[in-house]
Amino acid sequence: MEKTLTICRGIPGSGKSTFAKTLGGQHYEADQYFIDEKGNYQFDITKIKDAHKWCQGMVQSDMVLEYPKIVVSNTFTLEWEMKPYFELAEKYGYRVYSLIVENRHNGKNVHEVPEDKIQMMKDRFEIIF
Repeated sequence: MEKTLTICRGIPGSGKSTFAKTLGGQHYEADQYFIDEKGNYQFDITKIKDAHKWCQGMVQSDMVLEYPKIVVSNTFTLEWEMKPYFELAEKYGYRVYSLIVENRHNGKNVHEVPEDKIQMMKDRFEIIF
């Protein structure tokens, strides 16, 4: 069975999480790090690096266990942000699919990211061919 890692990229409100869940398999995103034991989202910008390390660690753990399908949905506006996942995929023999999810449904970002921050993400979003 082929092992796959699907990376869903896009700005907040694009539908990354919703789309990623339709793919099945193990699903991770850095925002999950900020959900407390009661299910409340408590974002803390000072812990964003910890959140991404946690996300990468969860993916690596699942790769060690050879889960056949892993999906990661984060903004990934810059190519270097995906690099740790590409390296893990190479190390553990996973084929990588990278998808850009666009907001064509007038979706709202559920984490209330300010519009000026979203515009900054749009402005720096790298498309790699």
